[in-house]
Amino acid sequence: MFKNLLVSALFLLLLSGCQSTLMEPSAEQVQTNAVAGQSQVVFIRSAFIGKAIQASVYDVTSGTPEFIGIVSNDTKVSYMTSPGEHMFMVVGESADFLKAHLLEGKTYYTVVSPRMGFWKARFSMHPVRNDDSGKFKYDSKDFKEMLEDSQFVQGGAKAKAWAASNANSISSKMNKYLPEWKLKGVDKQQAATIEALDHM
Repeated sequence: MFKNLLVSALFLLLLSGCQSTLMEPSAEQVQTNAVAGQSQVVFIRSAFIGKAIQASVYDVTSGTPEFIGIVSNDTKVSYMTSPGEHMFMVVGESADFLKAHLLEGKTYYTVVSPRMGFWKARFSMHPVRNDDSGKFKYDSKDFKEMLEDSQFVQGGAKAKAWAASNANSISSKMNKYLPEWKLKGVDKQQAATIEALDHM
């Protein structure tokens, strides 16, 4: 019992000191459509728990982590990419993954949520869906409030420098945890997959 309380206290302490100062507010705060020939994925932070936490997100489709940005509480990061199949990674104490099937000209959202780790937070990514099959739904009150309360941020020189200095650690986590993700059951993989029709 005492051990559980201690771990919980340490987790909350870590959450309170992890606000990112590496990302910069975007000049454009109005949601734009995906540009011609591309798809857009928006990574948004769930604000229900761990108010001061952050997570770094990557496109690992090519097998090499490509830095997208750092998502803190009440922020969202827009990522333009090619249509088709992609694999995204979120990193904290460990790494977790999200597969995506993207259509040209469409915008998709995924919610980055913290969960308790041993020393610091772990994260998962949840696709936002148009039906009731997922944890988050576009027309739900919770998601609408998340959109209202968050602002778009983008990576500047500080964020890029941080990503470069942590590149080896990030690659190690991808190599360790991606094989584990691929061994998950079909149901769990589908729950962590953006389907083509999951666009706004």
